[in-house]
Amino acid sequence: MAAGTIITVLSNVPWGQVIDAAPKVAEGATKLWSAVTRRKKSDAEVAPQAGAGATGGVVPDDSLQRLRADVQVLQASVGEVREELLSATGLIKQLADQNTVLVQRVELHRRRLALVSYLTAGAVTMLVLAVVYLLTTR
Repeated sequence: MAAGTIITVLSNVPWGQVIDAAPKVAEGATKLWSAVTRRKKSDAEVAPQAGAGATGGVVPDDSLQRLRADVQVLQASVGEVREELLSATGLIKQLADQNTVLVQRVELHRRRLALVSYLTAGAVTMLVLAVVYLLTTR
């Protein structure tokens, strides 16, 4: 991508809105992380009790074994999905934190660039005034 295109894209980004939204994104990721880890702990406490219940009716032994095997497979699948969710929310939290730092740095560079632009404009103005003064005093 050409440098001009990058500058055009970056100049069209509403940085004020991005900077305003960055803390909200980080806070939301933190809340998601907390909710998922809290839920995992509460689910882990409930899971051992789930198999303790009695069956309401008479079920043939073979069917009961199949049902228990199916429940174990489903519990393992749910555990894997929980681990993936926990991993994904951790990644989201890290990305939100990195986004916050990135936005802060971009804002700092934007301010510095504005300062350099003003200083350059002032220097050019002083140079033009000096040239005009030199030309008019001769």
